[in-house]
Order: sequence, then structure tokens, then C-alpha cells
Amino acid sequence: MTSEYKILVIEDNPGDFALVEEFLFEKIESPSIVHAKNFRDAKEILLLENDKFDTILLDLSLPDKKGEELILEMIAICQNIPVIVLTGYADFAFGIKSLSLGISDYILKEELTALSLYKSILYSIERKRGIEELEESEKKYHDLFHLSPLPMWVFDITTSQYLDANAAAVKNYGYDHAEFLSMTIEDLRQLEEIPILEEALVKIEEPSKKNRTETFAFLGIYKHKKKCGDIIEVEIQSNDVQYKGKKARIIIANDITERLNHMKAIEEQNEKLKEIAWVQSHVVRAPLARMMGLIHLIKDIEKDPSEKEKILDYIVLSANELDGIIKDISDKTSMVKY
Repeated sequence: MTSEYKILVIEDNPGDFALVEEFLFEKIESPSIVHAKNFRDAKEILLLENDKFDTILLDLSLPDKKGEELILEMIAICQNIPVIVLTGYADFAFGIKSLSLGISDYILKEELTALSLYKSILYSIERKRGIEELEESEKKYHDLFHLSPLPMWVFDITTSQYLDANAAAVKNYGYDHAEFLSMTIEDLRQLEEIPILEEALVKIEEPSKKNRTETFAFLGIYKHKKKCGDIIEVEIQSNDVQYKGKKARIIIANDITERLNHMKAIEEQNEKLKEIAWVQSHVVRAPLARMMGLIHLIKDIEKDPSEKEKILDYIVLSANELDGIIKDISDKTSMVKY
């Protein structure tokens, strides 16, 4: 026994409906059964009924519609509710065709039992739930992929052909979506970078990589070529995916060119600061030491004015030298951008 299901039974034969109803009560604890005797009534019920049905049991031969036309119109209005066809006609070929038209199952009335009907209903409901979960998962992937602010693409591992690219990739690289799909991953590389790319592709196919967890793996920093010819440096992360039945890889390409340029500028500034520090600790010390020594000398000379004058001249000379060094340091410091 299981919980309540809401089921629409579309059947014009009272005896067949009574049998289906009996089977439903035999296997389902408290089914909510709605009966329609023709297509017109079923259509009205489906359009007016607020609560969705869990499944629809459809007789294939109704007074106002039958066969393939009935299936097509029912599928069009049932809003993804699973439809199980119950028929007295043992037409195997049509049974196969009806499944391709969108019904969930096809059961001959002469083979119908409470258990077979119950199994078919459960299968149809679970299949619908699985499809809904898959659609939700695909929607989440679509949102994650296409709304990401970072360039992302998917490529076929066998052919290296691009299978998809998001809006950020189109914007950052300058190729439109159709151009991306006509390219391979080699097209974003300079000639000298191709061997590096091939080496990276081999690495991700190594046996040791096969059992990695489903998280994006950092592959390294590589150079890419934009449509305009600009060369950028990108941080690549990647993971295996199945894309429309193909073995593929999804790539996140984070453009770090500006960050690397900034780091390079900082390194250059640090070199200038080191030079300034060396000047301060070595070049400044020489005239300063002379001045300090001369000041001590001038204190010891009491009666010889000419000696004092010479020492004062040396002090002035050292002071001017120190002033020039300080100006040089000031000029170098002004060139350092913070």
C-alpha cells in the first residue's frame, strides 16, 4: 500500500472503468479517482482542475477521438502529466509508436492486472520525477555556466572542438558564439604554446587522474590569444563532464593579465626602493661621517683662525654633497608609485 494518488481515468466503457477502479483500490491506499467518459470531458477537467493529477489512464478508443490523434492532443494539454494508454487492440507496432509520441506506458486491457497497473503508475510517476530533477539539474548547470562572470567553455575531449561557450567568454575573447563553436581549443593558443597545451591534455588523461573528485582542478597559468590579437594570461581550472552524450571538459578561464602586470609593477617599485635604501645606508653615510669628524676637529682648534676656516669649508663641501644625495633620493622616491 502507498499514499494517495490523484488519477484521471478516461474510459467510455463502464465495465472497463469499474475494473480499473477496483485494481486501483486494491494496490493504492486511498486513490483520488476522477472519471471522464470522452476526450471533451477530459479536456475540460484538465483545463479547469486546479490540482495536478499524478497520472492519466487513457483508453485509446473514445467516442469523440481515438488513436494517434487522441494521443497527440492529450499530450499537448496534459502539462507533463504521465499518460498510460489502456487499449484492447494488440497492435505492437502502434504500441511502440505511441511511446515515441510521448506516453509513459502502453498496456493491453486483456493483460491488465492490479499489480501491472500499479507498477506502471509507479514507474510513470518516478520517471516523471526523474525527468523533472534532470531538468532542474540542467537548469542549474545552464545558470551556473551562462551567468558566470568568468569565461567558461566546454570542449570535446576527442576532437578538441568547442561545444559551448558562455557570454563572458564571448565578451572577453571577442569571438561570437557561432565562431567559438567552429573553433578548437588550439585556436586560442600561439604556435609556441601548442606543445604546452598538448602536454596539459595528456596530464588530465593520466590514469592517476581518473578517480579525482568532481571538483574543478587547477591546471595552471597559460597564454591565450584574443580575436583582436591581444595576448592575455589566464588561470585555468577544469573538470570532466558529459555534454549531450559526449565526453567533454568544462573550463573556467580567469584572466589574470592585469593582476600579473600589477605584481610586476610592484616588483619594479620594490627594486627602486631597495636602491634608495642602499643609497640611504651607504652613500649618505660618507659625507655625514666626514661632517661629524670635522665638527669634532673644530672644537679642538682654539687659536688658529685659518685652520678653522679650512675645516668650515670642508663642512660646507660635505653639506652640499649630502644635499645633492638627498635631492637624488627625493627624485627616485617620486618615481615610485604606491
